[in-house]
Amino acid sequence: MSRLVVASIGPASSVQDGGRLGAQRYGLTVSGAMDRLSLAAANTLLGNEPFAASVEIGPFGAAFTARDGAVRVAISGAPRNADIAGNPVAMDTSVTVKDGETLTLGFARGGAFTYLAIEGAIKGEPVFGSLAVNARAGLGSPYSRPLQAGDEFSVDAASGAGELRIELPKPMSGPIRVVLGPQDDEFDDANKALFLGSEWKISATSDRMGYRLEGPAIKHLHGHNIVSDGTVNGSIQVPGNGSPIALMMDRGTSGGYPKIATVITADVGRLAQTSAGTAFRFRAVSMAEAQDEARKFAQLIRNLPDRLRSADSVALNIEALSDANVAGYAVSAMDAGTWQVTAEP
Repeated sequence: MSRLVVASIGPASSVQDGGRLGAQRYGLTVSGAMDRLSLAAANTLLGNEPFAASVEIGPFGAAFTARDGAVRVAISGAPRNADIAGNPVAMDTSVTVKDGETLTLGFARGGAFTYLAIEGAIKGEPVFGSLAVNARAGLGSPYSRPLQAGDEFSVDAASGAGELRIELPKPMSGPIRVVLGPQDDEFDDANKALFLGSEWKISATSDRMGYRLEGPAIKHLHGHNIVSDGTVNGSIQVPGNGSPIALMMDRGTSGGYPKIATVITADVGRLAQTSAGTAFRFRAVSMAEAQDEARKFAQLIRNLPDRLRSADSVALNIEALSDANVAGYAVSAMDAGTWQVTAEP
């Protein structure tokens, strides 16, 4: 066994997997990765199960040091600068961190969450069938809280397998797609049009439980209280102040505010990766389209192994390059014979 030690890490970083399934009827929250595609991509690069436990790294930087042997890891998700001992590491690739080396990750750019998968996956004692952390509920393993410097994981020693990269589809742009309801009848046509026709931004006060949306106030027809009913990832509820909240992975399993719309399964990860302060819109689609996109998303996850490629790198010999005439014809300012033009007699 080797160890991967957290040398430094920012807030909103924790161990996450595919989620805690099968017990929502008891009020047990699902949790799990905010961006399931990126989690699955990082794990696929290492031969892990797609939703195996990995490190979900929030918007700030982090660093991880290998101890007692080499550790093979992979990163996917929100792009950020990464390096080992000053040597750049590409996103969506696997890499082996040698004993004593540190993988350093910078701030996220154009997203919020990056996933660090570890060959053989993170080890821990499942809590209701999952290692996923829900800090509010004190659930998760091996740490039931956000990660902090000094935490360490006991991991499989690096296998020595060739490094891989994964070719993911170009990220989709455009509005976040929603299905109206289930309580869209609690809002008149003008307010539903206002919801769909406005620009929204995610508040900096958002977290894994819910994304607070900044924009116009949405007014209810009959007040903001309803009989509590079930929620799902992506439910958009409208509390009394009219400011919608998109429920995310650490949501409660039921709620008593009207839900004007629900983000489709295929776009929950896109919403999760939308940086605070970035303007976006919603677009309503039919249930049939939402189901079709969910099937396509599930098929994409299943077919990730087909997108793997070798990550062969070319080592540059700087000394050889300095002696080579790579321009085709070289001159020396100190040797007039290489550039002086002699007049013909």
